[in-house]
Amino acid sequence: MVTQRHRFKCIVTALFLAVGFSLPVAAQQTPLDELYQELAEADEGTYVRIERQIIAQWEKSGSPAMDLLLRRGKDALEDGAPDAAAEHFTALIDHAPEFAEGYYGRASSYYLLGLTGPALDDIRRALTLNPRHFEAMRGLAIIMEELSRPDDALELYEMILTMNPNSAEVLAAVDRLKLQQEGQSL
Repeated sequence: MVTQRHRFKCIVTALFLAVGFSLPVAAQQTPLDELYQELAEADEGTYVRIERQIIAQWEKSGSPAMDLLLRRGKDALEDGAPDAAAEHFTALIDHAPEFAEGYYGRASSYYLLGLTGPALDDIRRALTLNPRHFEAMRGLAIIMEELSRPDDALELYEMILTMNPNSAEVLAAVDRLKLQQEGQSL
């Protein structure tokens, strides 16, 4: 009887731990799903606010130390120091390899340093970790344009518009690329 009671307590404890650890992940995903839905339905006056809310969710690593490395990398980018930013983002990736923002930040740094290959690799990794990262997609589209691959860029921009149909920057890029394509076919 004592053995069965002990066994029962172990099973209940294991179940409690499994459910307890899975709840935060589900709780984190639900607000993001809701924000993406709001973004898809937003109008021109509200989409920027929702974009910012989504980006704020992406930037939450769950660790104050990792958040600090992210902030330092972003600050270095804003200060015009992509080399220092790349170092901060590399440290972030070393400590949190499943955090997409580290790769996205380092990709931005590499791009500014003229390191297109490494930037593309980090964008690939960021999109593997966060397939709805519309900022990484936009960065990839910009690189595709620079590599004279306008069809690929246009496809990426159109993918972004399925998530964020009011993005002024993306709408302008689509219009520009379509105009270029029309000009080429004449």
